[in-house]
Amino acid sequence: MSAGFPSATREQWRELAREVLRRSGRETDSPEQALASTTYDGITVAPLHDVSDLPERPGLPGLAPYAPGGRGLGGPWEVRQRHEVADPEAVLTDLENGVDSLWLAVAPEELPRVLDGVRTDWISITLDAGDRTREAADALLSLAARHGVPASSLRGCLGADPLSRRAPVESGLAGMAELARRCARDLPGMRAVVADATAYHEAGGGDAEELGCSIATGLAYLRALTGHGLGVREAFGQVEFRYAATADQFATIAKLRAARVLWARVAEVCGGPPGQFQHAVTSAAVMTRRDPWTNMLRTTLACFAAGVGGADAVTVRPFDDALGLPDGFSRRIARNTSTLLVEEGQVARVTDPAAGSWYVERLTADLAEKAWEWFQEIEEAGGMAAALASGLVRARIARTGESRARDIARRKAPIVGVSQFPDLSEKTPTLAHAPRPPAGALPSVRHAQEFEDLRDRAEALPVRPKVFLAAVGPVGEHAARVSFAAGLFQAGGVETVTSSPATDPAVIVKEFAASGAAVACVCSSDPLYAEHASAVAHALRKAGAVRVWLAGKGRYDGVDGNLYAGCDVIEVLRTTLADLEADE
Repeated sequence: MSAGFPSATREQWRELAREVLRRSGRETDSPEQALASTTYDGITVAPLHDVSDLPERPGLPGLAPYAPGGRGLGGPWEVRQRHEVADPEAVLTDLENGVDSLWLAVAPEELPRVLDGVRTDWISITLDAGDRTREAADALLSLAARHGVPASSLRGCLGADPLSRRAPVESGLAGMAELARRCARDLPGMRAVVADATAYHEAGGGDAEELGCSIATGLAYLRALTGHGLGVREAFGQVEFRYAATADQFATIAKLRAARVLWARVAEVCGGPPGQFQHAVTSAAVMTRRDPWTNMLRTTLACFAAGVGGADAVTVRPFDDALGLPDGFSRRIARNTSTLLVEEGQVARVTDPAAGSWYVERLTADLAEKAWEWFQEIEEAGGMAAALASGLVRARIARTGESRARDIARRKAPIVGVSQFPDLSEKTPTLAHAPRPPAGALPSVRHAQEFEDLRDRAEALPVRPKVFLAAVGPVGEHAARVSFAAGLFQAGGVETVTSSPATDPAVIVKEFAASGAAVACVCSSDPLYAEHASAVAHALRKAGAVRVWLAGKGRYDGVDGNLYAGCDVIEVLRTTLADLEADE
């Protein structure tokens, strides 16, 4: 297909890129450096990749030692949906409409009810019972026996995970090992253990930190299992891994591929099989309470990335997950996300479709390297249990979380429907409260939380607070900054009232008084600011404005602060709401 087209060179691209940067006022000899970005893990992502970025490794996708293949030689992933309450009708509806794997976070005594009418030998079942895992396992086996289902026919995972944020499983690692021996002896289709890395993601960790923690946890479990009598191959077969999938599709694809590379390295050293069973869960951290319908798009991207990345099982969170217990509609959309991608999108037809992509291969290799460094740091600290107890893991993840929070506060990491393009007229669904998971060693953070808390605070006032936007000069001079300021204040639930175009302070002040606002923001172009900003600001103050902002940079008499791309929007909203609450 490329025949007849002249070959392009990197130097040609560099010259074109330099010209574009020059026109935007950025002189540079290295457009690669100027256009590169850095992830929260410290990985530099180049703006251009070529064949030289491909890491060297032998093998074919899906076959050892080429670990990134996932799901063997292809095929669909398990559609694994989570249920947190005993709702047998919801479970049966899921199973009748595309779900083939259940993830049950219910009390052991509820299992007979939640599985009423379910053929437990036809589906995969994963338990999530925290410190009651042994009870849940006993309940599942008893239920299967009552229904005449041989234990050998059961498939899934018992969910023992004593190092997670949940409470230890009974006697900790020893209890986990007992369950693993039971599975190895009597339950060939079940795994006993899950190394759940989503807790590190939800606490604010980066992809490399999530990976490093997962591998360190998996190794800790291998040591415990082999130390309690299991053979190496048996121990490897008892552990599955759980990762978060986000709307950053390439990062998710690379993370899942890198996870298999890392675990294959552990297997090589320990003498175990290189495969890694992966359960990908769409991220709880990226879900929003406000404009929750946008979560459908986030979870679709995340599910696509999980499938392309080779996950063996995928859980799509319902779009209203952050609001409470999902209803039938949101569960339907969640399960149909996987079905559509598999049946219509054909995503599962190709083994490792990202194989050979210069960008994805480079990102996979760099992510694996960073994660291995973090894994080694954990090992040097005495292993995962010691690193958790000493606070090493918490401190490392907290630093990353703070960096991410700064970007979110400054809208460098925008959240559609929350920090960008909020809809103040939306009617948020009201759902029943979902059970709260037990508190653990790490916090659980949603990225939209601070913006949503500010919006809740604004809407709790007797009257929705408002800010007056003083549009100085013709529309062409102020329109962009009026739009910017309006979006910024609305992200905190603050309504904006825009004046008619004017330069006369008296005209602007008259409309300010009629608006009923107590805070104002001057909006115009830099040339007009030089001529009118101070006069308009002083007039607004004299008319009763408790604070005057200015959209743009530059200092002017009478102006209290500036709004601009990259400013701390959270702090601006906090200050504004404090002013408006005081005025109320």
